[in-house]
Amino acid sequence: MFGEPVGVGPWPGHWPSGEHYDPDLLTDGDRRNVVDAYRYWRRDAVVADLDRRRHGFHVAIENFQHDHNIGTVVRTANAFTARAVHIVGRKRWNRRGAMVTDRYQHIHHHPTVESFVEAVRGLGLAVVGVDNTPGSVPVETASLPRDCVLLFGQEGPGLTAAAKEGADMLVSIAQFGSTRSINAGVAAGIVMHAWIREHADLTQAW
Repeated sequence: MFGEPVGVGPWPGHWPSGEHYDPDLLTDGDRRNVVDAYRYWRRDAVVADLDRRRHGFHVAIENFQHDHNIGTVVRTANAFTARAVHIVGRKRWNRRGAMVTDRYQHIHHHPTVESFVEAVRGLGLAVVGVDNTPGSVPVETASLPRDCVLLFGQEGPGLTAAAKEGADMLVSIAQFGSTRSINAGVAAGIVMHAWIREHADLTQAW
């Protein structure tokens, strides 16, 4: 048995005015994975409004093994309105996990850690590496910079030596179980939310 259709149907009655509305969506309905505030909006209008509201942090992930977690990271970055997502290493990644949110999120590719660090330093961003490694500060007690990029490595191996060397600070996530590492997508969500708790204006949340 199939569930109810996602989203909303055609606009009932007289159409609303405004260039941000998409005539096709008003005619056929809006089945996209967007919040109600953006129903029937053109995609470029949604991106423009998100750009106005984005936070000061970026997210980056090393993709040296074609990380399947990148889609989840992009989706979470969209939920927290990260300024941008940076993919370091291999350009290819599985977009299925992003649930189409990559259409609303700025994504940049850097072939090497060195080129990534140079680019984000040019933007005035501090590089915060996330890895359970000696010398890391627990993110639960750390103060994250307002303007920063949160850099994550592969699940298991974590950040490469070059990434750790390029970081301005290293933070870790407190763990209490038997496993050595947390899923990279989950780790990204935890640290992004730590930034939100410290810096975001919660009155602006949906």
